Amino acid sequence: MAQTIELSITGMTCDHCVNAVTGALKSVPGVQDAVVSLAEKAARVTGENLDPAKLIEAVKEEGYEATTR
Repeated sequence: MAQTIELSITGMTCDHCVNAVTGALKSVPGVQDAVVSLAEKAARVTGENLDPAKLIEAVKEEGYEATTR
């Protein structure tokens, strides 16, 4: 069964940032889709067996900060 995790993301300033975070989130095993919003400074990730810690780590590896909402 698919689940959804929402993250607050800080440090994004442009579309390049959004694309980097989106790509990082989509590379995490189990992620089916990731929608990142610059205006909301947030991401909504859907998938199977999602691990919030792995999602946060993927965002941090791109140079941004993330926390679960």
